[in-house]
Amino acid sequence: MKLYNTLAREKQSLKPIRDNAVRIYTCGLTVYSQPHIGNWVAYIYWDILVRTLKANSYKVERVQNITDVGHLVSDDDEGEDKMEKGAKNEGSTAWEVAEKYITIADKEAYELLKLLRPEHMPRATDYIKEQIDFVLELEQKGYTYQIANDGIYYDTARLDDYGKLAKLDVEGLEAGKRVENSKKRNKTDFALWKFSPKDKQRDMEWDSPWGKGFPGWHLECSVMAREILGDTIDIHTGGIDHIAVHHTNEIAQTEALTGKPFANIWLHNNHLKIADGKMAKSLGNIVTLRDILNKGYEINAYKVLVLSSHYQTGGNFTWEILDAAAARLDNYNSMADLVHQSFEVDDYFGDIETLHNVKTALSDNLDTPKALSLLDKLADKVNTRLVNQRQLPALKKILADLDELLGLNLSARPDISPDKKTLLAQREKARVSKDWQAADAIRDQLASNGITVRDTDYGQVWHQTKT
Repeated sequence: MKLYNTLAREKQSLKPIRDNAVRIYTCGLTVYSQPHIGNWVAYIYWDILVRTLKANSYKVERVQNITDVGHLVSDDDEGEDKMEKGAKNEGSTAWEVAEKYITIADKEAYELLKLLRPEHMPRATDYIKEQIDFVLELEQKGYTYQIANDGIYYDTARLDDYGKLAKLDVEGLEAGKRVENSKKRNKTDFALWKFSPKDKQRDMEWDSPWGKGFPGWHLECSVMAREILGDTIDIHTGGIDHIAVHHTNEIAQTEALTGKPFANIWLHNNHLKIADGKMAKSLGNIVTLRDILNKGYEINAYKVLVLSSHYQTGGNFTWEILDAAAARLDNYNSMADLVHQSFEVDDYFGDIETLHNVKTALSDNLDTPKALSLLDKLADKVNTRLVNQRQLPALKKILADLDELLGLNLSARPDISPDKKTLLAQREKARVSKDWQAADAIRDQLASNGITVRDTDYGQVWHQTKT
C-alpha cells in the first residue's frame, strides 16, 4: 500500500512499526458550532483510508480527538477561544456548547454518513493533567519561556529542523505569514499554555504550575497521540490547512520531548470549495448535511461527490454537481436493487476482477476517482445484462465487499413491500393483455411511491429512488 507522505513530498510504501498493526491519529472537529459539508470531507477520506487498510489485512487503531478547548480563532495565539465564542453566540456555556455539538457531530458521522467509528475519541478537556505534565517536561528540557499575563510559549529556535513538514524558511519568514506577537522571541513561537484573563472567569480554565489558564490547541494532539498510541505512530492525518502551523507545531513539541519521529507518514486532504470559492462559516456560505437531506438527496450522493475527487486535489460543490453525483449513485443503487429480482438471462453479470481492481486503486494513494470509475463500469454492465437466480449470491457478495471498501451501503438496500410487488404483477398482467393505459397508470402510481420501472426483453426491472 502506497500513500503520499507530505513530509517526504512523495508516495511511499506503508511499513508499519508493529507488524501488521497500523496506528493512526486524526485531527478531529472543534465542537463550537454546526459542522458543514466542508468539515466532513476529511473524515470521509480517512474513512476510506481505514477501510483500505483493513482490506489489506492490517489491524487499525485510530485516535480522533475532540477539540473542546484551546482552539483560538487565529493562529497567532490571540483572539477568542472558539468554544468561548460559540458559547457567547448561543447564550450558553462552553461546556454546554461542547456537549451539543459533540452529539450532533456524532449522529452526522456515524448515523448519516455511516463512517467507521475510531477506536478512541478523547476530548481535550479529559487530558488536562497530561497536557500540563507534557509542558512541564518541555520546560525541564529548556524548550519553553513565559510571557507575563499571556502564557507559556515554545521556543522554536531551540529545534534545528522546525518547519520541516511545511518546508518553512524560518529565517526568511515574512511578517504577516505568521502574525508577530512583539513579546515572542521568534515569529514562529507558539503557546503551550494560555493564562486566563485577570478581570474575568472563563467557562473552561484549570490551575497549573504557571497559573490558572487553558492549554494551547496544538498541545492536545501531541499529548493524546502519545498517551494512547505511543511516541511514534504510523500515520497522522489532517487538512492541508494544518501543515504550516498546527502539524508543524505538533511535530516540534513532540519530537523535542521524545527525541523520536512523531509520525512516519503525514497525510493531508485538500478542501471542498463551494461554487469554486472558499466555504466558511465566517462567509455565511456553508451547506450542511441537513440542507442536503431537506432538498431530497441521499447522503450517499454527497459521499459520491466527495470521492469523485482525489483527496489531494480537493473538490467543488454546487447543487448541479450534486445532481450528477446523485445520478451516479442512482446507477449503483439500481444494480443493488437487482439482488431482490431475477431474470431468465444466461450471460454472467459481473467481472470477478472488479473488486480486486477497486482495492488496488485505493491501495495506490487512495485513488477514489478510479475506484468509482470501476464501480460505474460494473453497474452499467449489471444493469444492462441483469442477473438470474443462480447469479444472485455472487452479486450480493460483491456488493457487500464493495461496501467494506467504499461505505456506500449498497448491500443494505431493502426489498420493496408486498403491496408494491402486487402492483408490479398487475402491471405485467396489463402489459401481457396490451392494456397500455392500465400499465401506464400503475407505473405512475409506483413512481409516486418512489419506484421506477423499466421494461426489458426479460420483463420489468424496478428500482427504488427513495428507501
